[in-house]
Amino acid sequence: MTVGGTILIIEDEQDIAEVVAARLRSEGFETEICGDGLAGIERCHALAPDLVVLDIMLPGIDGIEVCRRIQQGKRTPVVMLTAKDEESDMLIGLGVGADDYLTKPFSPRELVARIRAVLRRASVEAEPPHLWYVGDVVIDEDRRTVERSEAEVHLTATEFDLLLALVTAGGAVLTRDQLLFRVWGYRDGSGARTVDSHIRAVRRKLGVDLIRTVHSVGYAIAFPVGNRP
Repeated sequence: MTVGGTILIIEDEQDIAEVVAARLRSEGFETEICGDGLAGIERCHALAPDLVVLDIMLPGIDGIEVCRRIQQGKRTPVVMLTAKDEESDMLIGLGVGADDYLTKPFSPRELVARIRAVLRRASVEAEPPHLWYVGDVVIDEDRRTVERSEAEVHLTATEFDLLLALVTAGGAVLTRDQLLFRVWGYRDGSGARTVDSHIRAVRRKLGVDLIRTVHSVGYAIAFPVGNRP
């Protein structure tokens, strides 16, 4: 795959398709062109492109039906092209999976900008959540939620930060001073009892077995830590 990714252009107006393809290639994308809806569907399934540029008016079947079919099984980002008098159809197009649209005539530069924006959004959406697994505890770092035995457990913001600090240490022992700095931002060693009281609170909610005490040193997660189930 090239730097930009692979773009499938489904457009029956050859001149427009060639202009779009040339501009995308100059921007680092690999491109293919199909001139009708059925061929576009088949090629999309075979090629698995990073994005489809799809005209709404096509011979055979229209772009709305093409969009509907190529979304079956695997989500594919789509930017649709439409004439001004077809804009009402775009509401349907967006409803069946299109991500954005441009009306003709359009600027190839604007099309490239729209494509890059859609690909950025798709990349973010495709990223799996950042989950940590500690025994039967699941910590969702992005949503800041915690479950134990598939039941959600409410932690305060500070309790969550404390738990996450221990989890991301991967089982290493963290001293009270280290926890004070990582969670509260203290550098002077004050507030050690604050750490102890928050540890007790986390244990009450998640069980006494989750965090082990290393006497005269600090605390550590008691189970192996992973970021996959």
